[in-house]
Amino acid sequence: MTNTGFLKRAALRGLLCAFVFAAAATGIGTLFRLWQFPETNIVVVYILSVVLTARCTDGYFWGILSTVLSTCAFNAFFTAPYFTLSVDDPTYFITFAIMAMTSVITSALTSKAKKMTAEAVRNEQEASALYHLTSHLTDAESVEDIARIAVQTISSTMDCKAACLCFDEQGQPERAFIQQKTETEQVRRSVSDPDGIRHRIENLRTDFDSGEEFCDWPIYGSESVLGILRIPKDRAEGLTEQQTKLLHSMMESTALAMDRLRVMKERIRTREEANQEHYRGNLLRAISHDLRTPLAGIMGTSEVIMDMTEKDDARFSLAEGIYKDADWLHSLVENILSLTRLQDGRLTLNKQPEAVEEVIGAAVLAISKRAPEREIAVQIPDDLLMVPMDARLIGQVLVNLLDNAIKHTQPGEEISVTVFKDNDFAVFTVADRGTGISERDLPHVFQMFYTTQGKGPDAKRGIGLGLAICESIVTAHGGSIHAQNRTDGKGAEFTFTLPMKEGDAVEK
Repeated sequence: MTNTGFLKRAALRGLLCAFVFAAAATGIGTLFRLWQFPETNIVVVYILSVVLTARCTDGYFWGILSTVLSTCAFNAFFTAPYFTLSVDDPTYFITFAIMAMTSVITSALTSKAKKMTAEAVRNEQEASALYHLTSHLTDAESVEDIARIAVQTISSTMDCKAACLCFDEQGQPERAFIQQKTETEQVRRSVSDPDGIRHRIENLRTDFDSGEEFCDWPIYGSESVLGILRIPKDRAEGLTEQQTKLLHSMMESTALAMDRLRVMKERIRTREEANQEHYRGNLLRAISHDLRTPLAGIMGTSEVIMDMTEKDDARFSLAEGIYKDADWLHSLVENILSLTRLQDGRLTLNKQPEAVEEVIGAAVLAISKRAPEREIAVQIPDDLLMVPMDARLIGQVLVNLLDNAIKHTQPGEEISVTVFKDNDFAVFTVADRGTGISERDLPHVFQMFYTTQGKGPDAKRGIGLGLAICESIVTAHGGSIHAQNRTDGKGAEFTFTLPMKEGDAVEK
């Protein structure tokens, strides 16, 4: 039934009650007069008719109308001159006033009590519906279960065939939604235009989106839209304000359940990833420790063979190849061990004021053993530059950056290390004249296990750990590191900063 039809029916019922009870009071009052009862009894009967009218109708209007009718009827039928609205005795005006006031107050109290009773019943029903919904949602094991429970409860509460369309974790609507068909049966219906629905919900400026068949209320989660509650359009248009509030409360409970389920799944996924990372770290650590000893033996043996062999001997080149490959593996093992220490939080800094000249010299000497044919240009300030650092770790940063430069440059191309002081920071730059870094790779070069996609023929193998370790070490010192292509020609340069004083840090 529409609102207009309901209002007409309520008005007709109110008029009928007011006239019927006033007529009944008049009839009873006539009997009381024949039986010679006092007029006060007749007045009480009319007041009773007002109370009954207020009890059987909604709102204050009908009680007031009944008061007017009762006062007029008493005046017309029980005060002289009869059958008129005038009186011979002026004291009746006081009677009429007291009668009207008593009737109005009694009617108002009756209507208010009835309204409070109806509101209490409605609140109890709403609380019961919300309790039923939330208690069942706690047992749901999937988003589909939550949708089914919500649809069933809302359909029963709102007396309609509600439906629910869920969104996936990427914020896309599913291809089918669940709708209540009967009291105990639900069906799945396909979605004809999921992209159109998503677009309308994203650009929604009102509480709901009105379609041809449904009015769609979005179910908002903490970060995104989790789904859509669909109420048949004819029923949605007849929802009262109280029902709309209840509907919003039910949607909030549904959203909380969906959010809770997603958070729980995310925690399980994170825990599994952490366990996998832990197992992977233990495996890498165990393998690396087991490889260090034989690699050291291979490198030492190959060095002895090279010392005992002339350079033009074929065995020298074989031993040299063995030494370089073993040295590469040894460097890889050291990087893996450093990585596991960083991930486990066991990287401790032994920061002491160190001369930058000595740290760079040690790094250049280490890299010269791997590539003795390469020349590295070093530019440092004339004055002694002392920087608080862990010399061993910063040396590893420089070795990794120099090794990366050697991998991406051909013999004879420039590789340089530059250091200068900039306010309260020491700035280190390792530059080369290689092929540079592609725009696609530039934002990702410091990601763990990321290797560049555009390597040239001169590039050598790597697994993408060196630069990630550099970033972790520099960040632990309170500095920053970034990569860019050179502006004065081809090549790349890596720049990192270290604070000159304890407590200083660079903003990222």
